[in-house]
Amino acid sequence: MLGVKAKAGQDGRAPAVPNFEHFRTLLNDHMAKRGLRSTDQRRLIVETFFQAPNHISIEELLAQVRLQDSRVGYATVYRTLKLLTECGVAFERKFGDGLTRYELADEASHHDHLICVECTKIIEFEEPKIEELQEKIAVRHGFVLQSHKHEMYGVCQECQQKQSRGARRTGN
Repeated sequence: MLGVKAKAGQDGRAPAVPNFEHFRTLLNDHMAKRGLRSTDQRRLIVETFFQAPNHISIEELLAQVRLQDSRVGYATVYRTLKLLTECGVAFERKFGDGLTRYELADEASHHDHLICVECTKIIEFEEPKIEELQEKIAVRHGFVLQSHKHEMYGVCQECQQKQSRGARRTGN
């Protein structure tokens, strides 16, 4: 089974597990308003998404779902993820590498991202000083923040090490 979407807090304590029932209710209410029914395949996709690691692509989710039901198609996964984003259960993320990834829209575990431009690794982080500074900037400019996303692009430590080993081999 895939790990639950959670990470240790800054104080080292175990994180709170997201309230999946709340997300299921949001989705069910949204589907009822649109006259959509809950199918076995849709439920399997949703439950697999809930247990998947953050930043999962459609292709990755499809592969996980097909381990349990090989009949599920790409379009079904795509439409289900679209429903999850429409009703506020998932966030769609584009990190500049051409892939669209999805993560649980759990505001209780707000985090920002470091993205490696070499290997596309994504590191989540929380920094209270950044959050505080954003609030101060918004107030200074007369804004009431509703949401934000903070993404920083660079080269991760592993890719830097690979680059320096490669440069040593070539004599640069």
